[in-house]
Amino acid sequence: MTVEKLTDDDYEETLATADRAVVDFYAAWCGQCVIFSRRFVALAAHYPHVRFYVCTSQECPSLRESVDIEEVPFFGLYENGELVDGFSTTDEERFRERLEARFGACPPPDMLC
Repeated sequence: MTVEKLTDDDYEETLATADRAVVDFYAAWCGQCVIFSRRFVALAAHYPHVRFYVCTSQECPSLRESVDIEEVPFFGLYENGELVDGFSTTDEERFRERLEARFGACPPPDMLC
């Protein structure tokens, strides 16, 4: 799976068409965000049943304002366009735990790993 960028012009439609999605809300000035962004890209390959997206406040201010973000990086978990969970972390294990708690560790049986 690849990581796709969201913009204010496409985020509503894009997230609505994704059964399961995680959005990395980050800031270019945030060192921890930049460091974790490499892990985020690598993690996308381990969860083919989840769509991975990135959003910066510069490119997606409306989407960012729709989520209560206290610190970045912040990860929003979406089901069919609806925010169902959100959390901040720079710890890969904690990220995996939260993602898997909501979406599972493996793809559904009808999808290939």
